[in-house]
Amino acid sequence: MIIAPNLLERNFTASRPNEKWVTDITYTQYGPETLYLSTIIDLYNNEIVAYRLYSHQQTPLVIDTLKAALEARGYPKGVMVHSDQGSVYTSYAFQGLVKERDLVASMSRRGNCWDNAVIESFHSNIKSEEFQYTKYHSLSSQEVVARVNDYMYHYNNERIQEKLDYYSPLEFRGIAV
Repeated sequence: MIIAPNLLERNFTASRPNEKWVTDITYTQYGPETLYLSTIIDLYNNEIVAYRLYSHQQTPLVIDTLKAALEARGYPKGVMVHSDQGSVYTSYAFQGLVKERDLVASMSRRGNCWDNAVIESFHSNIKSEEFQYTKYHSLSSQEVVARVNDYMYHYNNERIQEKLDYYSPLEFRGIAV
């Protein structure tokens, strides 16, 4: 187990893309199934850089999410990757990938959700906006996946944010670059 210091220290702003990423896992449960959503957000524009939805909450989930983010952004070096101290993030496999790709690990203090408030808030929003009024047994896992995919597209491409001068994350990144 490898625990990194809290380098982010609740400074949820970034002056450029790929400076600071935050990541976490949440779950959605419908009927007998539980699906786990791993997400990475770029604090520059609150863009969802990558996400994966698996039927397990094991280390490959977060490794695959990080690999997808790196691929999507052209394998940047020096990105701060901030997470909680969950076992998947403190694993030798995940921390080995962080080190191998020349990234900088940062972790919240144990049991302190405020240290990773941006991603915690995002996961709360997707649950309340997309699933709150859905009956427990009414969706198949394929329908849950489709709803998550639609939400991610909407969030990045269409959902305006005051922090971004009322642009969506992708619009803001396009204007700023």
